[in-house]
Amino acid sequence: MTNEEVLAAYERTGGILKGHFLLTSGRHSDTYMQSAKLFVHPEEAEKIVAALAEKLAAYKPDVIVSPAVGGIILGYELARQMKAVNYFAERENGEMTLRRGFTLEKGSRVIVAEDVVTTGGSVKEVIALCKSLGAEVVACASVVDRSNGKVEFDVPYVPLLSMEVTSWEAENCPLCKAGAPAPYKPGSRGVK
Repeated sequence: MTNEEVLAAYERTGGILKGHFLLTSGRHSDTYMQSAKLFVHPEEAEKIVAALAEKLAAYKPDVIVSPAVGGIILGYELARQMKAVNYFAERENGEMTLRRGFTLEKGSRVIVAEDVVTTGGSVKEVIALCKSLGAEVVACASVVDRSNGKVEFDVPYVPLLSMEVTSWEAENCPLCKAGAPAPYKPGSRGVK
């Protein structure tokens, strides 16, 4: 699947938003990739994730672990297509943890999957969690890499789409400086 085909799927489903956004990383941006809009269409999700699964096939995971909430549907569909177990990590007292009876066996092969990566903070937390439980994190993956290849992990990183989406530290945001309304946080930790 080409970058253009991935972007077209986001556009078809209303998943590319324009405005003034507060990202999970704390940065501000004028563009937001809302994967939830894409993933409400199972046929679109299946095609997108099939392309990502193909790129990940050589890693042969036992388990897919995703940060909640944005990565849950991606993780489920990726696990289904790769015939792996699917877990998601949640924040508890500010730290990523496995709850709901989820456990990782020592040595299990894990791929950490997230819908959109900007700074990679949540993915890094989930990688550290899995390793602390004795799993072997063989790769991490995302549908969209907003850093255009600048984000680094200590395991192989496989994005389906890499693109540069401008973002700024809050104190350097030109939208704030121009008097734009306060940024909206549409992601998993936002109000809507």
